[in-house]
Amino acid sequence: MAPERETPVRERAVSGATAASRHRGPRLDQPRAPRRRLLPEYDPEAFGRLSERIARFLGTGRFIVWMTVVIIVWVVWNISAPAALRFDEYPFIFLTLMLSLQASYAAPLILLAQNRQDDRDRVNLEQDRKQNERSIADTEYLTREIAALRIGLGEVATRDWIRDELQEMIKELESRRDGHHPGTDVNLALPAEPPRGRDADDR
Repeated sequence: MAPERETPVRERAVSGATAASRHRGPRLDQPRAPRRRLLPEYDPEAFGRLSERIARFLGTGRFIVWMTVVIIVWVVWNISAPAALRFDEYPFIFLTLMLSLQASYAAPLILLAQNRQDDRDRVNLEQDRKQNERSIADTEYLTREIAALRIGLGEVATRDWIRDELQEMIKELESRRDGHHPGTDVNLALPAEPPRGRDADDR
């Protein structure tokens, strides 16, 4: 009886091994191995900051002064120094090569720094444009609200207007009662408002 029970277990193990051997694709439960690159990796942000520093230094008077001093020392040394110590004879081919190499590197660095500055300017302009749009929208909203308040206040009866209307009506009633025509001068004022406290009679 025991060998018959072990047969399904063996069959399952063999089928599992076969399924595992058939699965040759990349597994989703494991991270991919990093790919090897032929070119060296670098940080673009750090390289961009370095290029901006170099371009900023190349555009200063300090760089011009130092470069002028180096060229003068170079030329004077290769003219007046002993022949055994001269490393760049006239017509100074090595100096020309160094200056050309410097120019070939300086131009791309300056362009890279300008591109980074253009990107920053573009972002700043976009933010300013969005801020201006929000400011204009807020201004238009406040203008509409103020106009609506003015229209609403124009239709509301104020205390002074009601007092003036009541004064005119009292004058007209008094003039009719006294036999005068409307519009005659009658010195009549509205009664003063009673105090808000209790009267002595109410006690």
